[in-house]
Amino acid sequence: MTTDGRRTIRVGHSPDSDDAFMFYALAHDKLDTGDLHFVHQLEDIETLNRRALNGELEVSAVSIHAYAHLADTYALLASGSSMGDRYGPKLIAREPMTLDDLRARKPTIAIPGTLTTAYLALQLCLGKDVPFTVVPFDQIIPTVLEGKADVGLIIHEGQLYYPDQGLHQIVDLGEWWFQETGLPLPLGGNVVRRDLGQETVERIARLLKQSIQYALDHRQEALDYALTYARGLDPNLADRFVGMYVNDWTVDYGDRGREAVRTLLRRAEAAQLLPGPVDVQFVG
Repeated sequence: MTTDGRRTIRVGHSPDSDDAFMFYALAHDKLDTGDLHFVHQLEDIETLNRRALNGELEVSAVSIHAYAHLADTYALLASGSSMGDRYGPKLIAREPMTLDDLRARKPTIAIPGTLTTAYLALQLCLGKDVPFTVVPFDQIIPTVLEGKADVGLIIHEGQLYYPDQGLHQIVDLGEWWFQETGLPLPLGGNVVRRDLGQETVERIARLLKQSIQYALDHRQEALDYALTYARGLDPNLADRFVGMYVNDWTVDYGDRGREAVRTLLRRAEAAQLLPGPVDVQFVG
């Protein structure tokens, strides 16, 4: 509770431009939240995944991979998805390399976390026993450039500027997934803790959807705010990145997006990459 009696809802999200864009209206009091007071906590996605395992935050962005371990504690909101529609996490290297080369050489891959959907997709693509080392997502490109890893699995804005660093793409896992399934790759979503009660959960679902729609309806205003989280990325690239991951999919998964989530988790469970089947339910 706040000093004025409002209920505090802690919202965890990544310190990057697409999440900043998505939560702009909530962060800047553009919406009437009634007796709910939203406090934003910015962490990288793997930290948020780990915090969600402990049920620490009322609302959080998480990887869809992580959600498979959280479904008993958190409900998956129907708004807030980051969907890679024929694009997504990329495997990159200093020298040109094919996917067959990668499978033959089996180098250690720098990944942004073992609960990320990027890592789950990597395992589905290359097999369960992929050699890896965990590196903060914003340090993967430097790690590859410095020769500390031969291959990196990049997420967030690095997907757009890695060629400027002289790096080469091995595979785009979003395109690979589409070729496998005909579906977009569901990378992240927003979850709400079930113990808040059904009424509060549904209110939060409505407010999050309104926040996303506000940003889309006031794009330049929200983008100007999002650019402060773009880590020096060229504004045109930041605009492009936000458009890639905050769009109609984000307002609502839709039937195809819901099927994408279920297909990903079903295939992961069949490959013994998850502890068991996941009953995916969407709220909002």
